[in-house]
Amino acid sequence: MTLCRWLALASVAALANGEPVQVANLTLPSSAAAHQQAVANLFVASYQAYKDYAWGHDELLPVTESSQDDLNGWGASISDALGTMWLMGFNDWFNEAVKYIADVDFSISKTDDTVSLFETTIRHVGGLLSAYELSGKNNYTLVQKAEQVAQQMAYAFNWNNSIPYGYMNFTDHTPVIGTSNIAEAGTLTMEWNRLSLYTGNDTYRQLAEKSVQHMIHMPKVLPGMPALSIDPSTGNSVGSYVTWGGGCDSFYEYLIKYSRLTNTDDNSYADAWLAAVDTSIKVLLKNSTVDNWVYLADYDNQILHVGSHLACFYGGNWILGGKLTNNDTIFNIGLQLTDACWNTYASTATGIGPEEFAYISSDGNYTGGSPPTADQIQFYNEHGYYITVSDYILRPEVLESNFYAWRATGNTKYLDNAASAIQSFQKYLPTTVAYTGINDVNNATSSKIDDMESFWFGEVLKYLYLTFDDPNRISLDEYVFNTECHPFEAPAAKSVYGSVA
Repeated sequence: MTLCRWLALASVAALANGEPVQVANLTLPSSAAAHQQAVANLFVASYQAYKDYAWGHDELLPVTESSQDDLNGWGASISDALGTMWLMGFNDWFNEAVKYIADVDFSISKTDDTVSLFETTIRHVGGLLSAYELSGKNNYTLVQKAEQVAQQMAYAFNWNNSIPYGYMNFTDHTPVIGTSNIAEAGTLTMEWNRLSLYTGNDTYRQLAEKSVQHMIHMPKVLPGMPALSIDPSTGNSVGSYVTWGGGCDSFYEYLIKYSRLTNTDDNSYADAWLAAVDTSIKVLLKNSTVDNWVYLADYDNQILHVGSHLACFYGGNWILGGKLTNNDTIFNIGLQLTDACWNTYASTATGIGPEEFAYISSDGNYTGGSPPTADQIQFYNEHGYYITVSDYILRPEVLESNFYAWRATGNTKYLDNAASAIQSFQKYLPTTVAYTGINDVNNATSSKIDDMESFWFGEVLKYLYLTFDDPNRISLDEYVFNTECHPFEAPAAKSVYGSVA
């Protein structure tokens, strides 16, 4: 399909009848069980090491067999791991984790650090509420603990602001005054809506929606796309940087997901997502001059030919949104974005993708930084992108989009991709205990990063496990995932998401 054809179709409003996200009669090959077991084995080795060397702390430092508390010391790895261990059937560990969480005082930081509204919401509030649903809504203490931390975070709004501050001091209930970004301010709706549902306190939903509504209706840098940075004290944008990557990513992600989770009659969420996608196709969509890979550029008064592991969630998000809006153009571009992101894995010495990369398209190679070196140009000529930041910190986004592509198409190449990632993780990520990140994905003997991020449990291993799981379990037509891969129960889908022309 030509780009002109994409542009024409993508500007058309969603058709009147929705369609299932998952392809009909999806079946797994016989090899799936072995791959799924391999993922479970990765989890067991990782979680047992966490229990042995870091229990109750936020994260395991697997190289040095120690721990760190960079998320206030409440045990972020436990909250992130809850849903995964439930789905894998590790019930004893799950019950032990629930018991531990019941004794945590989330109203007080265990460290001197301020509290991140974004990270605490997606990992703790999201993880606890999702686990509450997955386990049959039998552990209400998980809801109570989610509310305990959310009660403190509500002060981030300073009560008069539409936009919350990004960080809180729990000691005196004051926000840290400073610039925030649209992802921090726009990634509360799913979690705080569920919290309102299960507590009966609608304040959480109202606060989260107020923030997003402000950003939907604020002036934009590009049609439908606000600047990354925002000043909570004024509600105004700061700067002109636009991206589907960090700082903006989950703002866009949640626009369509919140529509699906709630089936709200307020079309502004889905319409805002469609507007951002439409502009992205018209302005940000780029094809590499080598191999014709499809990317979404960043923008800061001009096109920046850059990409990132974080931004690679966009493939899955466009696959989901394309299905929900019955827009084949968006859906097909989502698949192409997913394939381009997988190419960043397939092209390296380890079979794992880098943190950041860049490329060349017909309009140039400007990145806002240094021009590519001779070695980077050589790599680009072989692979259609070049590495700019080479580390891998256990991020999930490429595997996330790969999961959506498998469930939505049934094409077994996505199973092959996931199996390849498992093999790479088994070979290149083991360290003293458990698994950890590496500093150079294009070096088979790379040095290790001494940190096992909590999202290794919550996202990477869950997406891989579900890729090889029964597709009718945690179906994309029955659940919506938060940005930390914590699934929430969704009602039966509406016939249309977004306004109908």
